[in-house]
Formats: sequence, C-alpha cells, structure tokens
Amino acid sequence: MCIFPVLVFLGVFLCAPHQCLECPSGCECFAVTRTVKCVSKALLSVPRNIPGYARTVVIAGNNIHHIGPDSFTELENVTNIVLSNNRITEMASHTFSALVNLRFLDLSGNQLALIHPEALRIPGSPLQELNLSRSLHNFTALTDLTTALRWGGLGGLLRLDLSGNHLALLPPGMFSHLPNLQQLFLANNSLVAVYGGTFSGMNHLEVLDVTRNAFRTFRADALQELEKLGNVRILLGNNPYACTCDIRDFVSWLNKTKARVDVEAVRCSSPSRLTDIQLRGLSVQAIGCVVPVLAEVADLTLQTSYVFLGLVLGFVGMVFLFVLYLNRKGMKKWIIEMRDACRDVLEGYHYRYEIDSDPRLGHVSAGSSRAQRHLALSQQLPSDTCIVQVPTDTQVKQVTTSPPVNL
Repeated sequence: MCIFPVLVFLGVFLCAPHQCLECPSGCECFAVTRTVKCVSKALLSVPRNIPGYARTVVIAGNNIHHIGPDSFTELENVTNIVLSNNRITEMASHTFSALVNLRFLDLSGNQLALIHPEALRIPGSPLQELNLSRSLHNFTALTDLTTALRWGGLGGLLRLDLSGNHLALLPPGMFSHLPNLQQLFLANNSLVAVYGGTFSGMNHLEVLDVTRNAFRTFRADALQELEKLGNVRILLGNNPYACTCDIRDFVSWLNKTKARVDVEAVRCSSPSRLTDIQLRGLSVQAIGCVVPVLAEVADLTLQTSYVFLGLVLGFVGMVFLFVLYLNRKGMKKWIIEMRDACRDVLEGYHYRYEIDSDPRLGHVSAGSSRAQRHLALSQQLPSDTCIVQVPTDTQVKQVTTSPPVNL
C-alpha cells in the first residue's frame, strides 16, 4: 500500500506535468538527462513539439526521407542530434541553421543522394563532430558532400567520420576548408590510392584512419602527402598490401617516417611466401628488388666512366694545345706558305677566267695553247727529230740520218 504513493511521487518529481504533455507522440522524453528518443517508430518526418529543455535528440530507425530547415525549429538549445538509419536521401539548404548550439551531428546509416551545398551551414560554425559513416548512396553524393564541406562554413569541425561509404577515391582538396580538423576516419572503404593535394590545408590533424581499404602500396606522391601531415597518428593496417618490388618506397618510408604508424598491423597480404609478414624492416632481397639495386650500381659505374672519359679528353686537349704553343713559329710559317700557295692558285684561275671570258682574246688563247703544246712536244722528242706541219694537221716524222759513205 505504501509503495504506490512513493511511485506516484517519483513520477511527479521526475516528469513535471507540462514536460510530459510536451513529449511528442511515440517518443520518450527524459527531463533529468534532457534527452528525447524517437527510435524505430516508423516516423515519416521529424516530430514536432520537441521539448525546449532537450539537449540531445535521438531520432533513429525511421523512414524519414527528406529533412530541411523546417524540420528543426525552436531547438536552439539542442547540442547533440542523432539521425542514424532513417533512410534519409535528401538534405535541403540550411537544414540545421536553427540549431545554433549544435556540437554533434550523426547522419550515419542513411542513403544520402542529394546534399545541398549549404545544407551543413550553421551560423557561428558551432559543429565540432560530424558522423557520415555508411551514409553516402553513390558517387554523386560524394561530389555533393565535397561542395557542402567547402561552402558549409565548418571552420570549427574537429572530427569527421566517412567510414564505410565504398569510397574509391578522394577528390584533391576535399578537406582543405576544414582547417581545424583533428580526426579523420576513412576506414572500411575501397580506397586504392592517395593523390597529391588530398590532405592539403589540414594543419591540425592528429588522427588519420585508412584501415580496411584496398591499398596495395603507397607510391611516391602518396608518401609525400602523408609526410606533410607531420607527427600524426596514421592507421594503415588491414589493407591487402602486395609485397613486391613496387612496395619498396613504402617500406623505406615506414622505416624513417616521423608519423606514428600502426606498424604491427601493416603486413603483407601477397605473395603467399610473405603473407602476414610485417612490412617494416622487410629487406629488398625479400621482396625481390635485387635487379633494381644492380641497375643502380651499373648506372653509377656508367656515370663514373663518363667522368673518367671527360678527364682523359681534357688532358689530351691540353697536351695538344701545349704542343701547338711550342711549335707556334713553325705553325706560323706553314700558315703563311699555305696562304701564298692558295693565293697563287687563285690568281692563276682568275687570269684564266679573264682570258676565256673575253672573245677578243680567244685566238690568243688558242694560239698560246697550240704554241705551248708545240713547245712541250719539241722538248720531249729526240734532237734528231724534225717536225713537219701540213695545212690540216701536224704530223711528226722521225728522220734518221745515216753516216756519210766514203767513196
């Protein structure tokens, strides 16, 4: 008999009459914890008349497909909203603009296909944590989210969760407008590479989680991008790393990086002989990179040969110049003689050209040529040979004189 009055008193104390009457239909309101819960009630929209004392609103497991600025009115005191697993597909512009004190927003487990560029804009940028895990329906949603992060005025955001969205790539500069972001979770996606500029502008990042993706290695540009993050906690484990020669740069980076990496979880997935072997400390011989090492040695030898050849050629050139210097007088004399000889030859050609080009001197040239031939022939024949000239031609006859006969 005494228990019933006690329960009534506690009910009146914990739930004031006006507060109990303000609780939306199908929801549970807790004045002490300032919490309102509307879980798995098949709601089609965000409930109205949420008590003004509420600081945390949990609306999960319903069928709310669209949310906009009229969904959250007169909730300026709310700091935490959970909208997970509601099958939300569209977020209109300024959806949360009335929640001026919102610190935590959970949109996980939805099917977002259309996100307005200013859907996340809130005056004063109070939002600090945003959970979008398992919420992006397709690649178009990723593009919309990139724009929303840029125009959302989320300068105060500290934690962003994009896990489980089947992301295959991250647009360069996607997080550049989140200058104060400290924790970024990209686990359980399908990322295969990190490109230059992916993490640009993230100067305050403390934790980066890319576990359980599809990374097989990290190339040079990706390693440079990770190195720019500085002394941060980077979770790289549980990826299907292929421990072949292509991974040697990644292994070298693991051995010297200043970042705090979960090296114990970074293990080989293939080939079979290296399965479950830690990448840190793995030798180039173990991953089959002997040939590139020999190639580097051969390249160094070739460079050394080129240097030696250059020195030899330089020495030979110096000796040649020294010999020329010692024989400078003889060289000068030889050059003068060659110049005079060339001048005589050119003067002869010039004189011959003047004679041949003047018609008046043609007979002189012909006569001179004939006289020259006659003179040359007379010089070649014996002394007892006479030359008889006939009108048409010149015939040469050799007359042999016999000694006189004595009678």
